[in-house]
Formats: sequence, structure tokens, C-alpha cells
Amino acid sequence: MTRLIVAAGGGGDAVAAAMLDAALYGDEDQAVILTYAWDRLLVDPVPGPRGPSDFTGLEPVTPSIWSVPAEARPIAPAGSTLPRLAAELPHTFALIDPHHGAEGITRQLEELIDHLEPSSIDLLDVGGDILARGDEPTLKSPLADALTLAACCQVTAPVRLLVAGPGLDGELPIDEVRSLLGPLVRTLTAKDAESVSSVLEWHPSEATGMLAATARGVRGICEVRDAGLPIPLTDDGPTVHEVDLDDALNRNELARAILSTATLDEVEAYSREVCGYSEIDYERNKAAWLKDQPAVNLDRDNVLSRLTRFEEEARSRGVTHTTFRHLTEVLNLNGSQRDDLRQLLISSRPERYVAPLWHIPADA
Repeated sequence: MTRLIVAAGGGGDAVAAAMLDAALYGDEDQAVILTYAWDRLLVDPVPGPRGPSDFTGLEPVTPSIWSVPAEARPIAPAGSTLPRLAAELPHTFALIDPHHGAEGITRQLEELIDHLEPSSIDLLDVGGDILARGDEPTLKSPLADALTLAACCQVTAPVRLLVAGPGLDGELPIDEVRSLLGPLVRTLTAKDAESVSSVLEWHPSEATGMLAATARGVRGICEVRDAGLPIPLTDDGPTVHEVDLDDALNRNELARAILSTATLDEVEAYSREVCGYSEIDYERNKAAWLKDQPAVNLDRDNVLSRLTRFEEEARSRGVTHTTFRHLTEVLNLNGSQRDDLRQLLISSRPERYVAPLWHIPADA
């Protein structure tokens, strides 16, 4: 029978869903992964999530659910990692459309469950921000997770909430996340990470990249995001825990507030009220700022010189690893240059590449 995994925040959660499916079920029939088309500005220059009307080549599954095959394409200027995921992974990726609020996602879920009759339904979040109250000062992106949590709590079928890589998203302190976790489901291994290793060579997700790295045994401090957030890579990193779904809803004030929303605008309004901001506003502001930034020439000597300065500063902060997304930001490159930067650095200093992270040794 088919399994259904809901990627709570889209993006890297969809890759983590594929990793977890392989870890738990091996070569059995692949799960259907229900996910947002919501990539950050390094991939998609258009703020917010994409809906079905933003793609060509989608395939209908139910009246309100479309799958994203390898042949699908986002309509310019939008971008999406989903078609490439569909090309490289054996799973079916079905599209969450959040533009009709939590009520709309609940309908989509109910339709998909009726259609698939899945043997299990998992809601997967990497990091644990789905457990946020909404007022935490470190919380940056609660909206997508709150929407999927609100919808999953309203379907009649049983849903299991899983948190992988507690603390790896940098949204909640690890001690706080740890105190909210339920039973250990699995500790991911290097073998488990192999199922998505080729994807993580190009996919920009930082949290799922660190999940795979910790599964391979990497430990230290990883600096991520444009703000340079330090994330501890510890033995908690590769763990997957179950959390009571109702407990998560009772804790998540934003998810409770949006249960009956019928538009994404309503969800954003509640996010501003509960959390003090909407992450889509942040994307709008950053996208406007990026338009005015001149492109930096990807000259090898210039890039390596600036990389050396960055590594010296990072080393003084105790940082041992970073992501190529962060390097793209700190070296003032644009998102389209990320892959070229990655190839340049790995070819120049291959010993620093600890897949999928960049290692900053204690001694230069």
C-alpha cells in the first residue's frame, strides 16, 4: 500500500522525507510526498510559495491535487527544485497549494487520502520549528509548518508527527526542542543519507544538508543563512522523534489561529498578529533589495582571497563548517552563481568538502 509523507515546510523537508522513507522502508513501494513548492530566493526569485498556476506540465491526481513530474517547469520568473527532485528520486511529489488557507490544504489532504488510501500518514519537519509557540525571538519561518500542522490536525485519518534533526533549523534552541520530543523513531546513518546524496550535491536546503552530514558523523558548529547563525552539529542531529500531534497544535498558537483560514492573505495577517511578522514579507523585502545589488565577478583568485578572509573570521567564532548557501551570501554572489561557486571551491580545495558541507579547519 502507498505511504503518504507531508513535508511540513516544503523545500528541504521534501528531501528529508525521501531520506526517511528509504531509511524506514528500504526498497518497498515509494511514498507519495506532499510538499509546498516554496524555495528560498537563491532558487526562486519570486517571494512566497508557488501554486499550480505557476507551473506547466503538472499531472492531475484529484480535483485539487497535482503531482510535479520531471517534465514540469515553473513559469518564469518563478523557480522550483521540485521537477529536478522528481527526476532524481523515485517518489511522487504532490503539490500543496496554500493559497486557500488551512481549509484548502485540509481539503487537499482529505482528497489525497481518499484517493491513495495510504497505509500510513507522516507529517515531517526538520529542525522542530513546527513546535514553536510563535513568540520565540529565534523563530524565522513559522508559516508553512503552522499551515500543514493545522490541516493535518483536521483530517479524520491518523497522522504521525515526526521531527528529524532537532535544532538543525536554528529556529528554536535545541534544549527547548529536546524537551518536547517523544519516542525515538530512528537514528539516521551514513547509509540512510546515501539515498539523497546526489540531490544534496545541488539542493540548497541547509537543515537537510546538516541532517545528512550528522548522519555521516560530522560534528562541530555550522554557520548558516545570510545572518550567519551558528548551528551545533551533535549526536542529536541525525535523530528522528515522534511528537504528539495534538500537543503540537496546543503549543503552536499560529496553527490554532489559522485553522479556519480560507486564503493565504488571512494566514499572513494572523502570522503578523501572532508572531509579529510574515516571512513572506521578509522575502518580499529581500527580493527588492537583491534587485539593486550588482553581480560580483566569479574570479577564482578574488573568490579564494575573500573566502580566506571569511574563514579566518569564522574560525575565530569557533565555526567548523558552513553551507554553500551561506558562502554564496557572505561572498556577495547571487543565487544563480551558487553552483559555479561550489564547483570552483571543491576543485580548488577538495579536502575541505565534507558532503554536503564546507569544512573550516581549526588551523589554516
